Amino acid sequence: MKDPKKILVTGGAGYIGGHTIADLMANGFDIISVDDLSRGSMRMLHGIEKITGRKVKNYKVDLCNLEDTEAIFTENPGIAGIIHFAAYKSVPESVREPLKYFRNNINSLVNVLQCARENNINHFVFSSSCSVYGNAEKLPVSEDAPQREAESPYARTKQMGENICKDFSVPTRKFNVTLLRYFNPVGAHPSAMIGELQLIPENLVPVITQTAIGKRKDMQIFGNDYPTRDGTCVRDYIHVMDIANAHTKALQYMISEKNTERCEVFNLGSGNGVTVLELINAFEKVSGQKLNYKVGARRPGDVVEVYANNDKARKILGWEAKYSLDEMMDTAWRWELEMKKEMEAAKLN
Repeated sequence: MKDPKKILVTGGAGYIGGHTIADLMANGFDIISVDDLSRGSMRMLHGIEKITGRKVKNYKVDLCNLEDTEAIFTENPGIAGIIHFAAYKSVPESVREPLKYFRNNINSLVNVLQCARENNINHFVFSSSCSVYGNAEKLPVSEDAPQREAESPYARTKQMGENICKDFSVPTRKFNVTLLRYFNPVGAHPSAMIGELQLIPENLVPVITQTAIGKRKDMQIFGNDYPTRDGTCVRDYIHVMDIANAHTKALQYMISEKNTERCEVFNLGSGNGVTVLELINAFEKVSGQKLNYKVGARRPGDVVEVYANNDKARKILGWEAKYSLDEMMDTAWRWELEMKKEMEAAKLN
């Protein structure tokens, strides 16, 4: 018998996975996490325990191993739904090692779907990305925008993953899947007990906070000659807890049988385009820190401008982006300060 509150989260020790677990638990769900810790960290799960007062059970399992994956489901009967985050996500690494990305991101998804079928688990949320749109022709981007050529092997695995989920969700299987396409997740839990853990970040916000705190001497803006209001690239930044809450709402939507289609897709973005300089200015305002940055040449492959039309998620899921740009930058900065405090305390001990 299914327990409607029992949810399996793959990649639960990662950035978005961990924040989603915190949101799910705040909404009364019981969580089983699977994370092989090759990219995630137990620091995330310890932080969730501090926030919620409840320990999260994690299986250190490589989901590309079908036998080990099946054992998790055997040991945990009654799972009502699955949220699948587990994937490699570095665009430059995917360009260098495409087979590694296809092998990991696709095989793990297929194995988890097979276990869902074998265990009659019919509610599935897939962690996707706005990268599936490629260079979108029309802004803001809506869910029915045509998917253009993938800009990287990582983006291609998300396109392929979505198509695998769609093919699997034909009506005869009674399998429901929600595809959530994130724009640019940033920030940290408001408690500053969990946040983004990147030693060498590729994302802009941790680069900003690491520069401000002195982990990096300076930072670079890639190009200031784009056809935008200040010459820098435009992106749609969305707080990680808003992203997390959309997963909770997507599960509740399917479990309560409100979905009218077996496979539905939703954009998760704030709906606002923000330039790199505007993001830096917001950080400097909330933190009181002056950033040491320089302007360099454009970076190959960077899209000029992209931001979401989020009407569908607001209307159907009852979701909304609650955190402002200032709150995004404030939580990211407080998380960086918390990590520094922990590091200094560790040195004293």
